[in-house]
Amino acid sequence: MTLARFPITPDQIDEVVAGFYMAVRKHPKLGPVFAAHVTDWPAHEAKIARFWRNAILFERGYDGNPMAVHRAAGNVRPGMFDDWLALFDTVLDQRLPPETAAQWSALAHRIGRGLRMGVVEGLTPQGAVPKLT
Repeated sequence: MTLARFPITPDQIDEVVAGFYMAVRKHPKLGPVFAAHVTDWPAHEAKIARFWRNAILFERGYDGNPMAVHRAAGNVRPGMFDDWLALFDTVLDQRLPPETAAQWSALAHRIGRGLRMGVVEGLTPQGAVPKLT
């Protein structure tokens, strides 16, 4: 029996990731941020699907470092995570049963809080007050 955080299939993960990035490309704030970094959308979506399969299904196919990537991007700001999570929640609600969407959303929000704090730390000079927007 395979362990998982909650019941979901790899195909459902792929569907959510594809739907999310379709929405991202149209989003007025997030679209330009992603467009500045993503040159191969299918490869990016496959990598992020591996991230989620690792996080949810405990598959070992992802080898990235999300914190380092978000901190190094240069154009990611803490306030963008609110838009990211709202858009992600919309896609989850559209494509998954309510209980599965809620469980994935809770995980995404926890990961998002960690990434946001990492970005805040990366943008805050030592001894300065963090800017959270």
